[in-house]
Amino acid sequence: MAKHVDYYLSLNSPWAFLASRRFEAIAAKHNADVTIWPVDFGSVFSVSGGLPLPKRSPQRQAYRMMELKRWRDHLGIKLTLEPKFFPHNEVPAAQCVIALREEGRMADAIKLAHAVLAAVWVEERNPADPATLKAILGECGLDADAVLKASEGMAAKREAYTKHAIDQSVFGAPFFVIDGERFWGQDRLEFVDRKLAS
Repeated sequence: MAKHVDYYLSLNSPWAFLASRRFEAIAAKHNADVTIWPVDFGSVFSVSGGLPLPKRSPQRQAYRMMELKRWRDHLGIKLTLEPKFFPHNEVPAAQCVIALREEGRMADAIKLAHAVLAAVWVEERNPADPATLKAILGECGLDADAVLKASEGMAAKREAYTKHAIDQSVFGAPFFVIDGERFWGQDRLEFVDRKLAS
């Protein structure tokens, strides 16, 4: 029986971007069933002790930048350390991902989420811009107008997803839950792989 993974992420997170394709490969290797949860980490941080980047101490901000460079180089993944459109308003893109998920189109939802992350961290594009988001949807092979229309009613779903994440003790992105076991961060993917293999 295939394992199930609950996959929580922010569409602004560089760590989610660094994990994205690697997690896809791990899930495919184990034929894992994945449910994506694009949630509001501002709300998650407010109840879990996290801080948005601008409110973190200078020491932590400097170390974050060092770690991003370190992991980018270690993984050989292209990543812009200070992209033009970070942070972007991720609500419109997240609601598109949710609309696809709610239609049962999980693979499309994951594909779109990862395309949005790449747009920010590699391509220097702004997914909060309506024309850019529409273009990203099209590049994913999706009917952009239909997805955008469906996304208009997804604000309450995003709030519900965020409450669910908080109830599941999620506190950072990316976050993976498998059989009740929690894994935080792109640097825990080896353990995700092992769990799915067990």
